[in-house]
Amino acid sequence: MTGALAELEGFVQATAEEPLCLPAGTLLPIARYRFTFRMQEDLRLPEYAGSLLRGQFGAALRRTACLTGAATCKGCLLLATCPYPEIFETPPPAEHRLQRFSQVPNPYVIEPPRFGTRAVPAGQSLVFEMVLVGRALGRLALIVHAFQRALGHGLGRERARGALESLAVQNGEGWIDIWDAARGRIEEHDAQLAIPDLAPAQSAMLTIATPLRLQHQGHPLSLARLTPRVLITNLLRRATLLLELHNGNPPLVDDARATALARHAETLADERRLRWQDWSRYSSRQKQEMTLGGAVGEWTLRGDLAPVLPLLWLGQWLHAGKNATMGMGGYTLSLD
Repeated sequence: MTGALAELEGFVQATAEEPLCLPAGTLLPIARYRFTFRMQEDLRLPEYAGSLLRGQFGAALRRTACLTGAATCKGCLLLATCPYPEIFETPPPAEHRLQRFSQVPNPYVIEPPRFGTRAVPAGQSLVFEMVLVGRALGRLALIVHAFQRALGHGLGRERARGALESLAVQNGEGWIDIWDAARGRIEEHDAQLAIPDLAPAQSAMLTIATPLRLQHQGHPLSLARLTPRVLITNLLRRATLLLELHNGNPPLVDDARATALARHAETLADERRLRWQDWSRYSSRQKQEMTLGGAVGEWTLRGDLAPVLPLLWLGQWLHAGKNATMGMGGYTLSLD
């Protein structure tokens, strides 16, 4: 057993009779917000706008939060208290039970316009969503301000500007508007996600809308190497790290339950109607064009799904795989 799976299955110790992780009614510090900006100029978008939105958000957040003007965060005396690294470049812990990290997941997911959206004309709305986790929820006002600053400066090569028209929070299947435009403030709202009482199901279909890039030792797994076990362990590991590092939660499950869940996933049958979707982006950090990709399409799991259903359901908010912060690995879940 090697790699992330071995690290995941090395938590602590307990018995297989422990309760399942994420029982119905569990409240988690997770919320999804919908931003609507009215564009003042024509906006041209790349084929996949997740990287553009993340990059412009990060730059605006740094300009807003940084007090020193230092070129990098490394070595900054304010690193532990500055909201910029807390949100956008979370420093890894010096020690961790899973492994020694060079990077850890950041507490947000930007969900851009659907893949292939290439333009938003002047006068029309740019709409995207953002999921926040843990302490990042308390930084919502700063995050909104950073996006206002980014759109005020302008997006894309043409620097197309836009103004915040509405901000809404997801509430079940609907949305509640929380932006008071007249006073430029965010209204009080509930920022929690409740695990529902999921009805028994014999099949669960993931409709993967943005490339799901699951990796092993830094290399993406081909479609042929995707398995229910790989998916479930990735979802469990990501949820555990996000809630622990950004909210102080204990592990969702212990060693015995993590091992049991991984082994149980091996009993599930799966049917894949997937294809590989590549897209390119320019990395300002590496000063080069990069091609990224992953699986899109439908992935159906069948069998005794009860132990893994809460994780599959939660993954609709947290996404899965590499580059989730820019919206990759996004899916919707259908149960039958």
